[in-house]
Amino acid sequence: MSANVESMFYVREVPWHGLGKNLEKAPTSKEAIIEAGLAWCVESKPIYDANGNVIENFKANTRDIDNKVLGIVGNKYKIVQNKDAFDFTDSLVDEGMVYETAGSLNGGKKIWLLGKMPETKILNDDIEPYVCFVNSFDGTGAIKVCMTPVRVVCNNTLNFALSTAKRMWSTIHVGNMSQKLIEAKTTLGLIDNYMVALSEDCEKLADYKMTDAEFEGIFDKLNPIDYNKDSNRKIENINNLKNLLFNALLMSDVLPYKDTAYGKMMAVTDVANHSTPARLTSNYNENRWGKIITGHPFVDTMYSQIRQAVA
Repeated sequence: MSANVESMFYVREVPWHGLGKNLEKAPTSKEAIIEAGLAWCVESKPIYDANGNVIENFKANTRDIDNKVLGIVGNKYKIVQNKDAFDFTDSLVDEGMVYETAGSLNGGKKIWLLGKMPETKILNDDIEPYVCFVNSFDGTGAIKVCMTPVRVVCNNTLNFALSTAKRMWSTIHVGNMSQKLIEAKTTLGLIDNYMVALSEDCEKLADYKMTDAEFEGIFDKLNPIDYNKDSNRKIENINNLKNLLFNALLMSDVLPYKDTAYGKMMAVTDVANHSTPARLTSNYNENRWGKIITGHPFVDTMYSQIRQAVA
């Protein structure tokens, strides 16, 4: 491989690089939220129509520090404040978890707290099992726990949508300590289950020989081009994406697995995690990280097809 292949590619930082606040020393979730500047509160306020009448059955989730509306929700929606949302995670610190980064997305509509579990190995590669905890105020869901393992050598996330283990689940929030301990124990069990299942899946991918032609066929199936109807921009974007994938196969840490399904998935995650689009927006990195937390659509669709080929 010529040296210029990697130099023309991109800086491969973790997807949350430059986002949120790096936590120096936060032994509890409350201290992590305070250190990250996210200890503001949200209040439910009534919504009025143009005539000044209260709109029934709906309310506005409003941030106290600036009166910004973070979401319009139904009357049954229950606010969980940031300082309280992640209490159950503190018990995971006893299992070796370290709070590393915390931040917000979409102007505060979603809050995320990233914890790192003890390092492990998959296919002799060092893997850092990150867990992302998400609280939201826009009505999109409860507190979520999202697996975000990272292959250290390339900073690729491996949060594949496995058929044998959940990569994301919701948790409840209640005030009593016994329930918090139950939530923590359940969360730890699901983390362990996911990492075991991920290792097994990666081994199957690594054992399956996949040619470039088979890989290209999967990509073309998911990204068809109609040269008679599609715009030049769409055609160019699809072809550029395909070129990025095949360039990624030549990266030094992907090359040993290049002719396997695992190597192909490393190329997919590499492009999804690190490449820069032709039209770069000011909030691109934030939007990309938001997609990766819950499962990047491009990674999910490619993984589904590649896993079917392996099965």
